[in-house]
Amino acid sequence: MKTSSEIYEILTGGIRQYFRETGKKTAVLGISGGIDSAVVACLAQDALGKENVHGLLMPGPYSTVHSLTDALKLCTLNEISYHIIPIDSIFHKFLRELSPVFEHAPHDVTEENIQARIRAVLLMAYANKKDSLVLNTSNKSELAMGYGTLYGDLAGAMMVLGDVYKTDIYDLAEFLNNKIERIPEHTIVKEPSAELHIDQKDSDSMPEYCVLDPILHALIEEERSATDLAVPGASPDIVAGIANRVKLASFKVHQVPPVLAVTDHPLIPENKCLRYNL
Repeated sequence: MKTSSEIYEILTGGIRQYFRETGKKTAVLGISGGIDSAVVACLAQDALGKENVHGLLMPGPYSTVHSLTDALKLCTLNEISYHIIPIDSIFHKFLRELSPVFEHAPHDVTEENIQARIRAVLLMAYANKKDSLVLNTSNKSELAMGYGTLYGDLAGAMMVLGDVYKTDIYDLAEFLNNKIERIPEHTIVKEPSAELHIDQKDSDSMPEYCVLDPILHALIEEERSATDLAVPGASPDIVAGIANRVKLASFKVHQVPPVLAVTDHPLIPENKCLRYNL
């Protein structure tokens, strides 16, 4: 098990090396007010310099006020440049144009995915215009469970946290805040949410990360089967359900950007792993 300091060195070194190899100098990422994008923003800043990192804040119809204020505070604390591009009008334009196609079917994950894909389009447009690379902010826990949108929040030039479990990201955030506040405290303590529908929480779709991550670790890192796992707070049905979701999510895993490898068991094929050795 690597320490937060070791993970930090691998990720910042990997970002730096990847940008050097691609001949790019600047990065752009979506800053949502959540912990994943906050950590990636800080890592990118340390790897590339604050003048080479730009954030797009893209509040949507279900974004909370605190998410925008947390994102703004992160940019202020770290002196990261940013633009705010609300996606409400774009999203509703999509819905109007798609209405005849959808034939008034009730809202479901389709509308959630549209929001994520709008944000990806905006990030890629900025990257093209500014000769930048998009840094993806999804983590290993989400990726394993298929909790992400292809061509949306799973898009980018590289996946910085794709081999880092969510619980380890909280430890990494505390590490980054060790000397001075870089990540707002509210970002760390609030309940994770994609904010793609009203009052959405990650725990609506998955077990709490404190339950989920030990199971994922056993299944992926230890290569154990669901049938021989006994995890406190998780019934055999929960363990089996998680194992099944990991299996079903494999088609997404094969379509994500290259991932910075931190463990010996990244989810993606080895030829898509970016390895930076300390």
